[in-house]
Amino acid sequence: MKLIALLFLGWVWVGISQAQNLQWKEFNTPVKASLRGLSPVSDKVCWASGSSGTWLKTTDGGETWEFGVIAGLDSVDFRSIQAFDENTAVVASAGQPAVIYRTEDGGKNWGKVHQEGSEAFFDGISFLDKERGFILGDPVGGNWMILETSDGGKSWKTMENLPPAEIGEAAFAASASSLVAFELGLIFGTGGLVSNLHFYDFKNEDWEKIETPILQGEASQGIFALAKTKTNLLAVGGDYTKLDGQDKNAFRFSNQSYELPVIPPLGYRSGIAYLEKDNLIIAVGPSGSDYSRDEGKIWKNFSTTGYHAAKISCHGETAWASGSNGRVAVLFLR
Repeated sequence: MKLIALLFLGWVWVGISQAQNLQWKEFNTPVKASLRGLSPVSDKVCWASGSSGTWLKTTDGGETWEFGVIAGLDSVDFRSIQAFDENTAVVASAGQPAVIYRTEDGGKNWGKVHQEGSEAFFDGISFLDKERGFILGDPVGGNWMILETSDGGKSWKTMENLPPAEIGEAAFAASASSLVAFELGLIFGTGGLVSNLHFYDFKNEDWEKIETPILQGEASQGIFALAKTKTNLLAVGGDYTKLDGQDKNAFRFSNQSYELPVIPPLGYRSGIAYLEKDNLIIAVGPSGSDYSRDEGKIWKNFSTTGYHAAKISCHGETAWASGSNGRVAVLFLR
């Protein structure tokens, strides 16, 4: 059976919504970088990465932060990060050089574990567990670039079976969230002149592609982030040049059909996170944050503070966000 048929079987307070009791609790971090890489491990441990080669982490829930520049690469934007604990993390750059680094000592030292050629551009990262993970990259030679690891990011290789890309089709590294790895396979979303969902079945080792209803047709439009719930695949995006645009900026997918929201998010959204224990979906973008409690059918805005990325901690108990000017926040429900 095809994969698609199997899919769905010093703290600063910002963005308070008294009606729904949602709020971001923002931290005063020691960096000013744009943070698009985000990887929370728990309610205490969270890593982030971004422009100027920046990495930072907290091990005490944001009270204090460690930070630095990865391997002296202060001109590189590390938009993808996957952390496993307070000592071990993997980062991938967006742009050139297209490199992947890993640390095992809490960020004190970073070793280069992989590098691609001059055409490569990494867009997203997703791990199934502490050993098996994937990185999505822009098309090279007509096919999408997808790297895989089976040793926790110590070594990487190109997947043998790569899907073709349409002319003008692109992926976005705005939050490193356009790729999802789960027990049955991979899903990634695209944009640009066309927008598609690409599905890979681990068992059958084949790809399927389905067109999407999200805004598309321009280089700035498409899917920017995906999140998988038990019953749906949720996508957000839009047009990053129109921050308040609500036209076809989100959809949900299940049983080979799409559904646009009755009430969409309040603008272009670059990140999405699913907090299963609270039946809560959070979408973030430069113009604010929205939530949904009905699998993306109705979205309600709860903050005008902008963030690039939103992620759920490894055990699913906490939602974190990261943004410009070194901003990191955690979501609290009161």
